[in-house]
Amino acid sequence: MICLCLGESTLEKNRELVAKNREYIDLCELRVDLLAPKEQKRAAEFPSMVDIPVILTIRRVVDGGRFSLAERTRKDLFLKALDGEFAYVDIEDDIKKTDIETKAREKGVKIIRSIHDMERIPDDIFSKIYHLAERGDIAKIAVTPRGFADVMTLFRIKEELKGVDKIVIGMGEYGVCTRVLYKLMGSMLTFASDNEVAPGQISPRKLKIDYRADKVDDKTAVYGIIGNPVLHSASPLMHNRGFQAISFNAIYVPFLVDNVRLFFAFAEQIRMRGFSVTVPFKADVLSYLGNITREVKQIGSCNTVVRVPGMWKGINTDYYGFLRPILKELEDGHIKTALVIGAGGASQAIVWALRNRGVKVTILNRTLSHAEKIAKLNLCEYDTLDNAPMYRGKVDLIVQTTSVGLYPNFDGNPIAGFPYTGKEIVYDIIYKPRMTKVLQEAEKAGCKLHFGSEMLIEQGKMQFEAFTGYHYPSWVDPGL
Repeated sequence: MICLCLGESTLEKNRELVAKNREYIDLCELRVDLLAPKEQKRAAEFPSMVDIPVILTIRRVVDGGRFSLAERTRKDLFLKALDGEFAYVDIEDDIKKTDIETKAREKGVKIIRSIHDMERIPDDIFSKIYHLAERGDIAKIAVTPRGFADVMTLFRIKEELKGVDKIVIGMGEYGVCTRVLYKLMGSMLTFASDNEVAPGQISPRKLKIDYRADKVDDKTAVYGIIGNPVLHSASPLMHNRGFQAISFNAIYVPFLVDNVRLFFAFAEQIRMRGFSVTVPFKADVLSYLGNITREVKQIGSCNTVVRVPGMWKGINTDYYGFLRPILKELEDGHIKTALVIGAGGASQAIVWALRNRGVKVTILNRTLSHAEKIAKLNLCEYDTLDNAPMYRGKVDLIVQTTSVGLYPNFDGNPIAGFPYTGKEIVYDIIYKPRMTKVLQEAEKAGCKLHFGSEMLIEQGKMQFEAFTGYHYPSWVDPGL
């Protein structure tokens, strides 16, 4: 089930929120602690205002809520609200058996016993969930993974606690994948909101339409993208739309990762079929691959990993994805010289692609040794980023490959003030925002532009084919 967490200050506004999201949700949670004081006293009226089951919650500050008055006052609010036809009531684990529980039992309201930890994951999480289940109808644990090792622990809960009705939530950025893949953890529901009532919450529409999270089953093929950062990625939307268009039972999810070795173990744990790789892991994944393509071997960078019998195979689709938008200019001879900004994993693929097309390349980078390494491998020139103005009028193409200017740091520009002549072709591989600072300055000078979304779409289509064996459906808007 997808549960909408209601965080508005009035019952009417919360009713409107339910109506707005009705087609995407199965139930909702009324957060009484977020209501205005006068509205809190009317909480019993809310279940009759909507046509879906409602969870009654009055969350304390210590548990990530806003209720800061005396516990006696909170108890009275619970009892008064239970006059309404709520389907569930959420009672924290440290609250002993009280009149609240007695009244809920008398009315047939299911009791959720919960633990919330806004800082970490408890060491004894499995035993805590088991004991919660002994005290209520449903055990709920909402905790904050601090790294990918914690995420792996949450995904073990399904196997460790079979037969226990439970709700498992990982909060924060590391926990986003748990909110999408909640069914793989054995969680009976996931919480969603339009305004992130709790850290890491996703909108109901995104969960239902973009991810089809509620349709995941034991036969669903799991794909994803790893990186740090990664939650800004548009790849999930593109791939999930493609899966849906060809009726392919699969889901593609972003995974914030801090340890590549652990992620490969996790990929085996949940039997992933493949994943995309973005910064800073395009070189780190190489050690875990049993087979690599010629491009990966030559470039030393991998952006796509797929499962093949007995091993993982590494592919680089950045190479072709980068070239396709500028093929005409290359074939027409309009690009003979290029300036590549940056010396990371994406830069390696781009430099190799240009050199294979006979383009004379100079790499500019803040750390000269990194540029030198790529330059020597590809027989091209290199220089420091500070010397960028010296290349005015000397190159046909300028490619920006760094993460400077990437969402949410829109103002970044690694070559700010570059003296364009207006004759250059300028290509920024960042796709969010579409018009980076680099492209804005180039456009003012009259340069021809190429956008990161062009490269993302082309390389993504090749990834889709590697994942599924099918061409990306031509009638689908990838959403970029």
